[in-house]
Amino acid sequence: MVALMTLKADIRISEPADEQAIAAVARAAFGEVQGQEIAALISDLTADDSAQPILSLVAVTRGDVVGHLLFSRAAVTANEQENPAAILAPLAVLPEFQSQGIGGDLIREGLDQLMSAGVALVFVLGDPGYYMRHGFTPAKTSGFDAPYPIPAELEDAWMVQALRPGVIGAVKGQVSCPDALDDPKHWCE
Repeated sequence: MVALMTLKADIRISEPADEQAIAAVARAAFGEVQGQEIAALISDLTADDSAQPILSLVAVTRGDVVGHLLFSRAAVTANEQENPAAILAPLAVLPEFQSQGIGGDLIREGLDQLMSAGVALVFVLGDPGYYMRHGFTPAKTSGFDAPYPIPAELEDAWMVQALRPGVIGAVKGQVSCPDALDDPKHWCE
């Protein structure tokens, strides 16, 4: 049995000077074509007033950015009351630093900061096997519809995590997303 090595990275809020390194991480993690699209999405979300407030975190090892995670504002309106929420998108770690706990560290730090800021729910469209290990559960079965329809075979990829006790079950409905994410191409996992 091979044990996975865990690398300790420093997690901090990103700075404007990190922009090129963040784009390079996205390209390396997702491939040149999809990575370029994701780098453009990160830039668009950062500039999008409807995505604010965002939480952009980087993982740094030996002075180099090796991972990035972005949360942007979202909302679920239920009973005419907007519930503060966030969408996790994207998460990227350089391939040579994957499977070392860096993505999980970014997620944990981000969720802790969002909880402290009063965010009630966090949504993600991604690999269920990965995100369920970090406390996410299928959102559709909890009554949360994605901004655009998710194909039935990918329904479990649309996930949620409550950051406040009792919110799942008490709140249900359509999730609204920032303008930069409001395009069906971003919702086809």
